[in-house]
Amino acid sequence: MSNSPVTAQAKGAVRVSAEQNSAVGEQPSVKRKKAAKGSTVKPVKAPADDAVVAEPTGTSAKRTAKSATKRTAKPAKSAAKPTTESVGKPAAKSAAKPESHLAMVRRARRINRELAEVYPYAHPELDFRNPFELLVATVLSAQTTDLRVNQTTPAVFAKYPTPEDMAAAVPEELEEAIRPTGFFRAKAKSLIGLSTALRDQFGGEVPGRLEDLVSLPGVGRKTANVVLGNAFGVPGLTVDTHFGRLVRRWKWTEQEDPEKVEAEIAAIFPKSEWTMLSHRVIFHGRRICHSRKPACGACPIAHLCPSYGEGETDPEKARKLLKYEMGGYPGQRLSPPADYPGKAAPARVE
Repeated sequence: MSNSPVTAQAKGAVRVSAEQNSAVGEQPSVKRKKAAKGSTVKPVKAPADDAVVAEPTGTSAKRTAKSATKRTAKPAKSAAKPTTESVGKPAAKSAAKPESHLAMVRRARRINRELAEVYPYAHPELDFRNPFELLVATVLSAQTTDLRVNQTTPAVFAKYPTPEDMAAAVPEELEEAIRPTGFFRAKAKSLIGLSTALRDQFGGEVPGRLEDLVSLPGVGRKTANVVLGNAFGVPGLTVDTHFGRLVRRWKWTEQEDPEKVEAEIAAIFPKSEWTMLSHRVIFHGRRICHSRKPACGACPIAHLCPSYGEGETDPEKARKLLKYEMGGYPGQRLSPPADYPGKAAPARVE
């Protein structure tokens, strides 16, 4: 009979079990199975919460155990199965994280060390014999090449060897002398103005302090740092177009303003490295890491560059993009240093 005392007792046990399991937060995904007709049940205590659970016996118990085994084994199998994201992709791709500031600083300093090995002869590419000549040449180098300046300045320095001579120059004559460098009227005005200031305020001598240099007409921080670093041995960062482009390409800074770029890069490197860092970065920008089409496939620091691939990556094609001594061509100086591996530039103005 279905109303036997044993069956009633089993139903009561199931109700007690359900209430207690609910009270202790039993997982809802575990479903209760109805006791098979004619089977017996006996209460057992769960090890975790001492709740009374109805345990079926007989054929029903076997089916229940088999079903439970399938339910528990299935998730384990799917969890062990590799996902498509983890197959065939490098670890760096799957674990891509933003570069920390410390990691960027270490990478930047490593780039500087490797550039020092590539360009041990890096130097200012303007011909000069004294601070005044370097100051004049740097002013003339705006919006033109150092080669064009070097081809122009021998005649200029022969006619105006001192600040006093240039301060007394006839503007039209000076303009004609520097015409090949472009923007000759504005540059002539600056040269006469700074020469007059050197004559009247500094005794005809180029000062060796940044604040004095930037007070001269036509002289900004870039020009001042060139003069300080290469004529006086005072460390300075030369933030020209090449320098600014490369430090942004290398993710050392996101700044566009030259003074902000200078401040952020100065914080990355020790002061003793500033002048030579400028030469190396500018050398690299002129020879390999060009503005429109960098020669990525021939770049010796490509493994450290987060912008690799912006230019030509094929090694053969990239080598054809190399300039100056890196491509087997003359450099920009008419009188290069003794250890310079390239040829001297032609003296003729084209």
